Amino acid sequence: MIVTPIQLSRRAELYHQLSQFTSTGIGLIRALEQIKANPPSRSFREPVGRMLEELNKGATVAEALRRVDWLPAFDIALVDAGERTGRLDATFRVLADYYNDRARLAKQVLADLAYPLFLAHFAALVFLIIIPFAAARFNTSLLWIFVRAFLVLLPFYIATALIIYASQSKHGEKWRAFMEKILHWVPRLGAARRSLALGRLALALEALTNAGVNIVDAWELAATASGSPALREAVAKWRPEIEAGRTPAEMVRASGVFPEMFNNFYHSGEVSGKLDESLRQLYAFHQDDGTRRLHGFVTWTPRLVYLGMVVIIGYEIIKFYAGYFNQVSNIMNGF
Repeated sequence: MIVTPIQLSRRAELYHQLSQFTSTGIGLIRALEQIKANPPSRSFREPVGRMLEELNKGATVAEALRRVDWLPAFDIALVDAGERTGRLDATFRVLADYYNDRARLAKQVLADLAYPLFLAHFAALVFLIIIPFAAARFNTSLLWIFVRAFLVLLPFYIATALIIYASQSKHGEKWRAFMEKILHWVPRLGAARRSLALGRLALALEALTNAGVNIVDAWELAATASGSPALREAVAKWRPEIEAGRTPAEMVRASGVFPEMFNNFYHSGEVSGKLDESLRQLYAFHQDDGTRRLHGFVTWTPRLVYLGMVVIIGYEIIKFYAGYFNQVSNIMNGF
């Protein structure tokens, strides 16, 4: 259900091994056989075995990956382009770096959230279990106090599980488009996701055009690889217009879904004949911009959670002492 840093690191290690094998002249089938014997994760053994079956039947690497349905569309698009250009080793190296970056970011998120989450559960232990049990003077069942504390925390667990489930990429296109629109309004996160999607699109498009893929097909494949339903929906409408004589640069500008910088760089690259250079620059810019924004979101979210926990704990402490002083006041007034 959850993509962990370990899973991302193992995916990066898989691509790292493939890059090493192919860069030394070892064929892909032999490389996959070596990886199947000693995979980065035992869960890789079965899909790698199915890939080998497809390759031995005569399928290309991209066809085998699509039939096995194991890797994301972004990975498949880059591998397809790398296979067509004979640069599989470089493609695997790019993917290894990509997943290493994602693993580092995921580790930072978990590390930064660890203390606020510990603080939240410690506060729940004190204010929902220890203090109520002591205040009840042992007249209330300890089991009931634990159950009541669990029921208080249960909505937060359910909300977290629903957010994780809703954010997964295995849902249908309509659901993913809906989630993209919702997350677009989340400060920093929405802009980060958009920049990273544009970076993936630029990287895949550069690889596909260099591989000699027809420009319309390259755009459609790159839009799918971007992981953004909005970009994919926009590009899917281009084919009739381009076949009628309009250029991709005109479609990029007319679509309204690409930022001004992307429009300008793509247009200049198309006019000057240096489209691959422009796309590499766009990838570098959007990847850096998206990573920077995502780091900002990752840095500030735990701080806001921590601040929220401090406010809640402060409120509970004030409420506890207010109740205590009220009891003391009532006792004094009784005398």
